[in-house]
Amino acid sequence: MDDGLLTSAEVAARLKSTTRFVRRLVAERRIAYVKVGRLVRFEPADVETYIRAQRIEPTDRAQIRAWLRGAA
Repeated sequence: MDDGLLTSAEVAARLKSTTRFVRRLVAERRIAYVKVGRLVRFEPADVETYIRAQRIEPTDRAQIRAWLRGAA
């Protein structure tokens, strides 16, 4: 039965991390998940959303200087 939901191990492989890290994301409610009985499963779109939300864009020195001037 392949309904498209991912296991913690599959998400960990996608994130190139450990299953413990995935369980921590679930415990901290930092990633969306689906409970199937007592099992935790993930929709692929939710994993991609999590990855996009963690993206940090590079900045250059001019942007940093402008930000520092605005913060002072």
